[in-house]
Amino acid sequence: MPTALQMSTKANKGSKRDETVSGAAMRRTTKKAGLSSEVSVPSGSTLRRSPRFNEKARPSAVIIAAKKNARLRQTNKKQLDVVVRDIYQTAREAKDMIRKETGIIYDPHMVKHQCLWDPNYPECPDRFSKVLERCEALGLLSRCTKINPREATEAEILTKHSPQLLEILKATEGVHDEDYLEKLSSNYDSIYVHPDTYQQSLIAVGSAIELVNAVCGKKIQNGMAIIRPPGHHAMKNEFCGYCFFNNVALAANHALEQGGISRILIVDWDVHHGQATQQMFYEDPRVVYFSIHRYEHGTFWPNLCESDYHYVGEGRGKGYNFNIPLNQTKMSDADYLAVFQQVLLPMAVEFQPELVLISAGYDAAIGCPEGEMEVTPTCYAHMLSSLLQLANGKVVVVLEGGYCLKSLAEGAALTLRCLLGDPCPYLPKLPPPCDSIQDTILNVIYAHREYWQCFQFQDTYNLKSEPQDPVLCSVKSDGTVDADETKDDEELDTVARHLPVVKYLGSEEKPESYLTRDCYPIQDKEFQKELDARLNILITNTKLTFAPNKVCLVYDERMMKHKNAPEPSHPEKPERISTIYFRHEEYGLLERCHRLKARSVTQEELLLLHSKQHIDQIVGTKNMKFRDLHKMQENFRSVYLHPDTYDSACLAAGSLLQVVDSVLNGESQSGIAIVRPPGHHAEEDEPCGFCVFNTVSIAAKYAVEVHRLKRVLLVDWDVHHGNGSQHTFESDPRVLYLSLHRYDNGSFFPGSPDANYTVVGSGAGAGFNVNIPWNKHGMTDADYIAAFHRIVLPICYEFAPELVLISAGFDAAVGDPLGGCKVTPEAYGHLTHWLSALANGRVILSLEGGYNVTSISYAMTLCTKALLGDPLPMLQPRLAPCPSAVTTIKNVIRVHSKYWSNLKFDLALPKENVLPDAELSQKTEPFGNTNDMESFKIKGEGNDSSYVNANVITEISNNVPFQSPTELKGSYMLPASPTNEVMPNSMAKLNLDESSSPVKSDEVLHSSQCLVSMKEQTKSLESPMELSEDSSNFMVSSVSSLEGENQVWSQISSTSASESLEMITDNVSSFEFTTKAENEDNPLGSSLVSLPVQESKANIPKVSETDINFPTLYSNPRNIDANSNLQIRTNTFKTSPKLVAEGQVNLTSQADELIRKTADREENRPGSSREPDAGGSSVGGSGASGSPGQPQNLVDYLSDNLQLLLTGQMHAVIPLPSCPHLDAVREVPARGLDVQSPCMECGSVIENWVCLVCYTVHCGRYINGHMIEHGIETTHPLTLSFSDLSVWCYVCEAYVDNEAFYQAKNAVHRSKFGEDMPYAYGD
Repeated sequence: MPTALQMSTKANKGSKRDETVSGAAMRRTTKKAGLSSEVSVPSGSTLRRSPRFNEKARPSAVIIAAKKNARLRQTNKKQLDVVVRDIYQTAREAKDMIRKETGIIYDPHMVKHQCLWDPNYPECPDRFSKVLERCEALGLLSRCTKINPREATEAEILTKHSPQLLEILKATEGVHDEDYLEKLSSNYDSIYVHPDTYQQSLIAVGSAIELVNAVCGKKIQNGMAIIRPPGHHAMKNEFCGYCFFNNVALAANHALEQGGISRILIVDWDVHHGQATQQMFYEDPRVVYFSIHRYEHGTFWPNLCESDYHYVGEGRGKGYNFNIPLNQTKMSDADYLAVFQQVLLPMAVEFQPELVLISAGYDAAIGCPEGEMEVTPTCYAHMLSSLLQLANGKVVVVLEGGYCLKSLAEGAALTLRCLLGDPCPYLPKLPPPCDSIQDTILNVIYAHREYWQCFQFQDTYNLKSEPQDPVLCSVKSDGTVDADETKDDEELDTVARHLPVVKYLGSEEKPESYLTRDCYPIQDKEFQKELDARLNILITNTKLTFAPNKVCLVYDERMMKHKNAPEPSHPEKPERISTIYFRHEEYGLLERCHRLKARSVTQEELLLLHSKQHIDQIVGTKNMKFRDLHKMQENFRSVYLHPDTYDSACLAAGSLLQVVDSVLNGESQSGIAIVRPPGHHAEEDEPCGFCVFNTVSIAAKYAVEVHRLKRVLLVDWDVHHGNGSQHTFESDPRVLYLSLHRYDNGSFFPGSPDANYTVVGSGAGAGFNVNIPWNKHGMTDADYIAAFHRIVLPICYEFAPELVLISAGFDAAVGDPLGGCKVTPEAYGHLTHWLSALANGRVILSLEGGYNVTSISYAMTLCTKALLGDPLPMLQPRLAPCPSAVTTIKNVIRVHSKYWSNLKFDLALPKENVLPDAELSQKTEPFGNTNDMESFKIKGEGNDSSYVNANVITEISNNVPFQSPTELKGSYMLPASPTNEVMPNSMAKLNLDESSSPVKSDEVLHSSQCLVSMKEQTKSLESPMELSEDSSNFMVSSVSSLEGENQVWSQISSTSASESLEMITDNVSSFEFTTKAENEDNPLGSSLVSLPVQESKANIPKVSETDINFPTLYSNPRNIDANSNLQIRTNTFKTSPKLVAEGQVNLTSQADELIRKTADREENRPGSSREPDAGGSSVGGSGASGSPGQPQNLVDYLSDNLQLLLTGQMHAVIPLPSCPHLDAVREVPARGLDVQSPCMECGSVIENWVCLVCYTVHCGRYINGHMIEHGIETTHPLTLSFSDLSVWCYVCEAYVDNEAFYQAKNAVHRSKFGEDMPYAYGD
């Protein structure tokens, strides 16, 4: 008897269970014995194989054996370092992550600080007292844990402020001479000093530090400091803008130095730019400072150039400073939320802070005379909510400005309410984001896109190109870009372009003294009256109620009776719901949820969606025999039937309606329905894809028809498109259906073009159907999160739903056998949290698919914890969406931008750098230990001095702070020590002292182009490039040192020594030799000779021995110590490789002569020493071949190592001069290539490759093999190694070296060595 899964399907429709086969874009297999490959590609594509590879490039048996042994040795070597992490480990650790209390800190004595000579001064005691009164009126203070305030110590103040500044304010304590205090105040911008100012300023700082200590010490979950005076304008040497000591900056510094925190996000939403906080962390990569402030091109206070968007940080902090300058007044909630969704949240997720500090000024709120903005108090709760699950929920809010007392008090109170876990109130209807905020957001993305992977969604254009260049600005009418179309195609539209402009209209001139009274805007009484009435209406209409039960939950084991009796292993099995239920029990969630009793759906409720014929058909299965059931189910797609199917499906639908009633009747705030069978594939008149009745769609109909809701949001993140749900609501504007699913260009189940992004709904429902179709497997957290930030949240906030229903399928989860994606359980928790800010927190999850019972149990459990307000695990840093996801997201935005005004940021940006240099007017000390760099200059051969970086293997501190964006080009800082305290930034990262940082004998010193220009060095003091075991231009190496994609082929067989030597010296395009140091006195542990040559033997013309440059390495290890730079210089002598091979040229004598001359120059350099090293040998003189410190020439090296070469323990790589796939190479992006870019999938920076087609970065086979996966998935054939600049062709399975790669190789060479790579491809 055939099983249920063997049933026939409708014509041309595949089974859901077969999707993992039909949905694959390409399959690649390697036949080990023949070393051949078999590639299948989509129709229309052609990949040819290299005839040279097939005929000549086969390795000998000796080489195969050597490679096998090398891999075994390497595997054994790495076994101790490999840690296999449980993919569910993070979710397991979340079991004990339960929400703690919210802390509150304030001191009633803070009302003492006031202006003695001007009672109308806006920074007044009422700002403090009104906030406390409103929090008390809402019953918030009693729900918080009170943290005792304290005064900050002088030592704490001096971490960011000068002793002189401290003494000036300290001297005013108890001074009651108003004239003196006012005169002192006039020395500073917008400052008044009171006899109690010093003490209250100390208490404000101490309170901020205490609150941070409590959060970092896990005594509380989060907290708010209601303190004054504010702090974010207080600079190191200057009081400014009502601020004396920088509360947030001092608290952040305390967390970094004493709180065990290494990454902090400071969000400053005060309407004035916190220039002092910016200055204090401008060069510190541990802190991202993000400020949203009124600017108006410098005409708004503090009138600084450095408040503009192109000030992104300096040195190691470059890319970590974000300014969002608002260049007009009346900015609304929509404008601020757009900043969060388009800029802040993507960056914050990539950065993954360990602590979030918020400089919470409320002077952008409605009615503030200083801000003149239109932000509602409710919006502050929404902005905060989006950040609450970052950093394991460690969030601290510190009061800054705000000068309309009513909106200040309301905004601060709603902020505290959000910290307590109360749902975000409904926002008033959002207007479209203004054009000015569009410009600002695009400017910020442009300024930061080279530092952050999350800002890669905008197309680029060339300023020199024609305006209508179709490659840059043409799209089809359906929104897709087609670079091959022509200008005359009527189907093409023009992509809008944005040109960033820096405009400064202010003045930074400082007066001799500042006004101390009547120096602030004043609103007339009539305006104040109207404003008061407006705010009263706004506050009255803001519903602040919440349900007594935070989460309700429904589950009934009777739903397990529906099963595939003939095939118990069917993926849609009863254990799916029982495992989820027991995981909730294990995590202690059942007692924290309000349990609902399951019920069956009524016929009337089913008829809200399904036809009577369909209902009757399923009812009839109750009394059918299995033979008849099997015959019946053959009429449907991927459906099995059981006598208990009807009852189980009715229980699933009815139980979800129980949850809907509980939430909409105010009994519960949110809900979880652990139900089966799933439903979103079920159509009006037939079951489909494991689904019988469309459970969630019935619930949406029920909410609209019975509860009379006007707007219901249905988010479907099941990996399969919910065809039934889409068809139900495609013309209904009351229900917004939004689906994220695998599509694979129509080949993934259900395999209908209806699932594509071009299908937007019909009639009145046009625009209310949003499909986000993934066209490949392996989608990750980064892809889903990017879609949420760019599409889901902007559309949902504009839609403003009254209820959120989630078709919570977890078959995109890691480990799912059908979905083939890699979304983590914790990511589902974060997605749930972001949606919970909508609809006053009325969010309901109903289980759909998901067929790895372990994955779905953890995923749904994390979603429940998110609804309960528990802190969620941090995601992996450096998350970046894959190119395929970026394409999908851009296509969706282009199609839906005409329906949703929040999707207005898809404009092309210029490739060129159009921004001026940005330099702070007041600069603080850079992050790390620095000294006078003059003492570290080394004279070059010319007249200019140059700073020098050494490319050496260094010992890195285990406590390294997170270094994204782009890993700061490998910069790391060692802990402070007596040795490195006197070193500059660039050298404090090296530890070359042999006793303290021994270098292993198999590590390699790279020689290629290590001099860095003075101009480049002073711009950014960076550590030496990170080395891999592959050398630059690597061609000959010990097998044991091979890393990466290197499958090394050799043409060396059983030939004589002379023949082998001639073949090597004539044929290889470049050499680098590494030898293990036999002498332990050599502090570098190895020597290296780099020998690039011009052409292969077949192409070398007859030349004299003076025609070809033959560089060798000069280095003097004896001169290296912890307090000096290591200079590596490439010297050149001229000869012919052919003459060398034939023994006609003595390379040793030429090398020795160069070494002698260079050593003489070193001897004459000031500060040099010619004393022998500790071992008694004089480095740099003549001696035996291969002795420590002496460069080894080609003949000596091959003489010493020829036996290793012939026995297969060392072999040469002979790249193909061409291959059939060179046409696939595309132009290098305008931003260039960064060798420190992490792998897009795993974030590794150890051994990465860049695709020469799409220029995405992935790790090699000995890390996680993501470049191989990329090649298989995309059919992109060519990839370039960051380690050795070699190019590998996956189709030819061979290395290739051709001038077509020069542009890409040169870009990598520039990134590694700071200069162009010599052109070695003839004229």
